[in-house]
Amino acid sequence: MRERQRAEIVRNLLAERGFLSIADIMAATGASAASARRDAVRLADAGLAERLHGGVQALEGAFSRATAPAPLATRSFEASRTINVAAKRAIARKAVEMCAEGDVVIVNGGTTTWQMSAYLRDTRLKILTNSYPLAEFLIHETQNRVALPGGEVYRDQKLIVAPFDDDAIQHYSARLMFMSAISIGPLGVIEGDPLIARAETKLLKRADRLIVLADSSKFTPRGSLVVCPLARIHALITDSAAPPDALAMLGRAGVETIVVEPDSRATEAA
Repeated sequence: MRERQRAEIVRNLLAERGFLSIADIMAATGASAASARRDAVRLADAGLAERLHGGVQALEGAFSRATAPAPLATRSFEASRTINVAAKRAIARKAVEMCAEGDVVIVNGGTTTWQMSAYLRDTRLKILTNSYPLAEFLIHETQNRVALPGGEVYRDQKLIVAPFDDDAIQHYSARLMFMSAISIGPLGVIEGDPLIARAETKLLKRADRLIVLADSSKFTPRGSLVVCPLARIHALITDSAAPPDALAMLGRAGVETIVVEPDSRATEAA
């Protein structure tokens, strides 16, 4: 992640929370401890925060209401969509190849799952998604049927998330769910924000099989909220740069792992 993008995420989180620990910065940006400390120093040098033991505290009046961010503790969609594009496109293409004509599928919001859009142009599926850019693309550019869950729109992450239980999807039944996440570890699929983790858990209950889309960078520890254990994953698609120890971890858990080569023709836009 570029330094400017990381700084934007950290600044937004500080405006929302008022205090950030070094661990918070690492979880939200995927940065090392040293980089997270430098981010904290920059906030203090900019007159936005006071350095405290283990983190930074926002100075009173440093952030106006107008600059307050959407309250999700994850990278913005725009900050993530330019990272590992070649790998994400290859992973997304393989994911769409797993769909059969007429399938009912769920696609969660994320920049890897967004890359599926390019390969869904000629499919005929019924798709439930909480990604509003994906839904908009599918509506205007394809003949797929599209369903959306109820909830609030979070602009930075381009997600529709409900902080409450609702019946919008309780009767939905899908053969496959395609899920991206901020991290994959021994405990399973990891997210960094409780609202997102809860939304993904609700969607997961409506699907028979879970297919995780995770490029090789997703095996770096981030976040702290387990969406589901490795045992719930039926298959995981990653790229050829995935660490050998991560592939071994998946194998021990009985997860079918599909490795693809990054798409050398990838561009930013699907």
